[in-house]
Amino acid sequence: MKIAIVSDSHDNLATLEKAFSYLNKEGIKTVIHCGDVCAPGTLKEISRLFPGEIHLVFGNVDGDQYSMLRAREEGKLPNVKFHGDSGELDIDGKKIAFCHKPLPAQGLVASGKYDLVFYGHTHQPWEEKTGKCRLVNPGTLAGMFSKATFAVYDTKTDLLELKLVEKL
Repeated sequence: MKIAIVSDSHDNLATLEKAFSYLNKEGIKTVIHCGDVCAPGTLKEISRLFPGEIHLVFGNVDGDQYSMLRAREEGKLPNVKFHGDSGELDIDGKKIAFCHKPLPAQGLVASGKYDLVFYGHTHQPWEEKTGKCRLVNPGTLAGMFSKATFAVYDTKTDLLELKLVEKL
């Protein structure tokens, strides 16, 4: 199964539309968002653009978390699952954790419980391996401070690809 990992979308609707159009064409059904969507309206747009499951942790500039949570309770974000500051999934036997900032991500890696840990915040794509765990930052979907990127991970082949939005 292929899943997409995005982070730091920062209300950039143009790159969101391009990235999610690609994900839909590729048949990807699950997205992990590592925080900093920003505005509740942007999260509604993400939910509209992508009909699959969206797993979201809050970032440091997701200021109106209350409105996001309320929209979910009112049925306006039916495909969004909130995980608070960190989330955990088991997909095809791969144990995955995700959060927003690098330091908590390193703590998740150190726990030894996960195959992959995803995080955002730095806006820089990054991958390193510690023991059996891969620590991955998909970069910034907004294209702030570096080019707009996201990652696609295939749980069956263990292949992780960084996607450059301008090349889609």
